[in-house]
Amino acid sequence: MSGPDATLIDHRTKGMPGGTGPLPAGDLGKLGWNVLRQSMPLPVAVLKESALSNNARWMKEFVTRTGVSLCPHGKTTMCPELFHRQLAGGAWGITLSTAHQVQVARDFLVSRILLANQIVDPRLLDFVLGELARDEAFDFYCLVDSIAGVEFIRARSAALGCPRPVQVLVERGVQGGRTGCRTIEEGLAVARAANAAAPTLVLRGIEGFEGAIPGASPRDPSAVRRFVAAVCDLAQACDSEDLIVGGDIILSAGGSAYFDIVTEMFRQVPLSRPKRIVLRSGCYVTHDSKMYTELFDGIIHRSSVASSIEGQLAPALEILAYVQSMPEKQLAILTLGKRDCSYDVQLPIPKYCYRPGDGAGYLQELGAGFKVTALNDQHAYLALPVDCDMKIGDMIVLGISHPCTTFDKWDVLYGVDDSYNVVSAFKTFF
Repeated sequence: MSGPDATLIDHRTKGMPGGTGPLPAGDLGKLGWNVLRQSMPLPVAVLKESALSNNARWMKEFVTRTGVSLCPHGKTTMCPELFHRQLAGGAWGITLSTAHQVQVARDFLVSRILLANQIVDPRLLDFVLGELARDEAFDFYCLVDSIAGVEFIRARSAALGCPRPVQVLVERGVQGGRTGCRTIEEGLAVARAANAAAPTLVLRGIEGFEGAIPGASPRDPSAVRRFVAAVCDLAQACDSEDLIVGGDIILSAGGSAYFDIVTEMFRQVPLSRPKRIVLRSGCYVTHDSKMYTELFDGIIHRSSVASSIEGQLAPALEILAYVQSMPEKQLAILTLGKRDCSYDVQLPIPKYCYRPGDGAGYLQELGAGFKVTALNDQHAYLALPVDCDMKIGDMIVLGISHPCTTFDKWDVLYGVDDSYNVVSAFKTFF
């Protein structure tokens, strides 16, 4: 056994029973554990294997029908096991953001990385240059949005004598937004500098991130459309000056909220050479029970391609907790809190209740009368309807909103089948 499955875990890992281990993470599925049979202490974060498979199938169908490439953002999960599942399912590469993330991905043999940031850190650049020199199969891309950024890469790469050029994409931004050139003129100046920096740099295309555009919303995505049009305008301007070299012209954008708009508009832009459209959607793999469920509804509504694909994305990520206390009528205190789940967008969503040992053996669906109203570090406040018969010791299955900020709270997440048998493990590296 090698890779993340070989990582040793024991009862110091959250979710593992006392006295367990050390054992390889890949062996957990052999132990016969079942979460509902109380094989593990709660809270515990699980990934439903059926939903992971469904989501991989759905996204593969979308990119196949549209002819785009998928380079999912690895920051969502920081889980090499999921990286390699995505790559095995047809992903073109993995997108990352930081030095730490790149180092983890390379340690687990990810061979194509798109760094969705401009490099300003000499230690990060030195590592990348070393990997380019060491491994001829390593295919690396990063962003630039300034002449200073281009010059930093050029000078350090030249000084270290890297035998291969750093492939860059000029980042287009928007006034009041995050990073990226604010105007075509600025973008062209950076593109010209990158082109002139050969052979240490090679300009491969244009990039933007529509998910952080001020004023954008699923109800009114017009700001997203204006931004993607600006990315296309910059690509055409660079193409007209033959600044983009080295094969297909890369156009990259596409978070998990508007990838349908990005796909539609990038496919339509005329360029002098073939283009590769690279989507960086990362949250599709696990989806969620609120934020991305609602955003995906918008994609289905807008896109004829998306709406024609059988099925939909399904939430794979859940957290299970016990009812620990019922100090008031219509209030249950659960054994999970801010240390266990995301709360930056919405609070967890109660989905099911399960009563261990009552012989019923089924999950009772919880309706709109059940709502998490607040979180402490280790406790959740669950409001109950008047006629609720919940008891201390019941298990509550909760969905989450925004998977990124749940994954980073778990050293291991546990893969389960639809009966909550533990069948796999997903080691994270945050």
